Amino acid sequence: MIIANIADFREAARRRLPHFLFEYLDGGSYAEETLRRNVADLAGIALRQRVLADVANIDLSADLFGQNVAMPVALAPIGLAGLNARRGEVQAVRAAERAGVPFTLSTVSACPLGEVAAAASKPFWFQLYMIRERSFMRDLLAQAREAGCSALVFTVDMPVPGSRYRDVRSGLAGASGPMGALRRAGQAAMRPGWAWDVGLMGRPHHLGNIAPLLKGRTGLEDFFAWMRGNFDPGIHWRDLEFIRSEWSGPLILKGILDPEDAKAAADAGADGIVVSNHGGRQLDGVLSTARALPPIADAVGDRLTVLADGGVRSGLDVVRMLALGAKGVLLGRAWAYALAAGGEAGVTKMLGLIEAEMRVAMALTGVTRVSDISRDNLASQ
Repeated sequence: MIIANIADFREAARRRLPHFLFEYLDGGSYAEETLRRNVADLAGIALRQRVLADVANIDLSADLFGQNVAMPVALAPIGLAGLNARRGEVQAVRAAERAGVPFTLSTVSACPLGEVAAAASKPFWFQLYMIRERSFMRDLLAQAREAGCSALVFTVDMPVPGSRYRDVRSGLAGASGPMGALRRAGQAAMRPGWAWDVGLMGRPHHLGNIAPLLKGRTGLEDFFAWMRGNFDPGIHWRDLEFIRSEWSGPLILKGILDPEDAKAAADAGADGIVVSNHGGRQLDGVLSTARALPPIADAVGDRLTVLADGGVRSGLDVVRMLALGAKGVLLGRAWAYALAAGGEAGVTKMLGLIEAEMRVAMALTGVTRVSDISRDNLASQ
């Protein structure tokens, strides 16, 4: 099929992935109201079109935590992304490097830190959850340092997993034992391209970073059982002291939705935050990122670097997020759809689309540098 935008990548991913994997990637929690709001509220942000502004030379480059990037975007951490394509995180980090943007490896990635580091020629970011077993976290952070990771994205909005009904309906969760495995195998058999390329040739199929804690168990039901039992609901601001004692590089807190929490993050010494509702996958009914972002940006000013994610489906959406107050944008489902649809080449094409769309949006709003994008570019409504 012809790929012209992120929606086309999504449709291609739907056709290629087994049903349970696509639903895991595409779905949100509960009734998915926040998932829909993320997209709708961002798309509803109107920009000011300006003319005769001399936009012959547009510069998308930016600085994110001391790293010069080709455009102010990064690939967000995506759990199980390596199942969307053969050794998927390896393909994605290569595409991100080629585009000159950061890649963020999830704690629950299919490819472990060492494998991704071996495929990368530049530093990438690493994402961490608060796990009950602190000794394991200490070892994992040591691996991230050894791998040369340049920033730590610490996810704070998942003390407990959200209720994701699509995963139950698809058979990914709540269908344990032989019958669950048989149901997923049947769905995989209906996608022979994926079954050969990923299911057979993409082995080993385990979550590399947490494999030591799973102790040889590799089933998806094992992963979800581990997640329910090993994320730490007792996480508190004081736990940042432990993180800081093990990590001296840039620390970014992901999952901030309230101005008071943003100020607390700055007080705690975080270098950045990601305004995020976990892509609508945690607490349904909360604010969309587009609505939560402006008051948070106002609350912290230049005390830390504000990033945002949620509902971004184009380069135009990136410009909208920047106008709302973000200094950078994390792309989540956009790159996962592209990876599932076309592997490394798909992610490369997706990032090219984002860049081209940003250039057009900037030209038509009369700005030539990313640092010039502000609320002055928003139309009054």
